[in-house]
Amino acid sequence: MMTDLPQRRESWTLPALTQFDFHARIAIMPGTTLVMFGSPACGACRHLRRVFREVGRLEPAWQLFEVDAETEPGLTNEFEVFHLPTVFLFRDGEFHCELEAEARPLGIVAATHAAMQQPAREAP
Repeated sequence: MMTDLPQRRESWTLPALTQFDFHARIAIMPGTTLVMFGSPACGACRHLRRVFREVGRLEPAWQLFEVDAETEPGLTNEFEVFHLPTVFLFRDGEFHCELEAEARPLGIVAATHAAMQQPAREAP
């Protein structure tokens, strides 16, 4: 039976990190962790959240987080974030690099794997 009711969009959000828990939570994360600095008002950030959802399906062992750059200016300044969204790669709790990738699931996955083959960079 068909209905005229609009289909509900599935609600999904990235786990949030704040200045109070960022370093402690990242430090205990094994393996690959991606942290997106974004903003609710940023259209590109909304798109990247959807992309991250698919990345999570492709790489279920990876940890994915978001920092709201508007409400967490201390972290935003610490990581020298100048544009949104910005993604940082951590490996086994340690900063690895700022990730530069096309905002599509396979692009993020490929860029992450390629970045992990390179030496870690110094944290901002």
